[in-house]
Amino acid sequence: MKVGDLIGSRREVFTVSEETSVHEVAQYLRGKQVRTVGVLDRNGKLTGVISQSDISDKVAAENKCPAWMKASDIMTRELVTVTAERSLDECLMLMEQNGIFHLIVLDEEGEFRGMLSVKDILRVVASDEKARADLLEAFIFPLR
Repeated sequence: MKVGDLIGSRREVFTVSEETSVHEVAQYLRGKQVRTVGVLDRNGKLTGVISQSDISDKVAAENKCPAWMKASDIMTRELVTVTAERSLDECLMLMEQNGIFHLIVLDEEGEFRGMLSVKDILRVVASDEKARADLLEAFIFPLR
């Protein structure tokens, strides 16, 4: 399976602006029930990402005030990206190699199209394994 097969049906891409306060980012993450969000500059270009762990590590653990900090102050700027053509196996290897839980998905023009999480991939793997187990069970214990 490829990235495009998994995220092609998504309707919403979660983003905030570089000027958004970290407090507002945290509220956005909670409200949308996501763990990571893309950060866009004034021109709508992806410049970074912020995860819940960024907020925890760079704000809460440092006893800083999230209302006074901007998304651009804590966002991760070194982005690991994939396109819709990448296989999920390749994505898992990239995540493992880089110690990350999300990949940035870009379209053919390099525009931000969303994120792929390890949870997304594990959901597919679990579904595939269940289908295999069901097939094996039907073979071993046929209905009479």
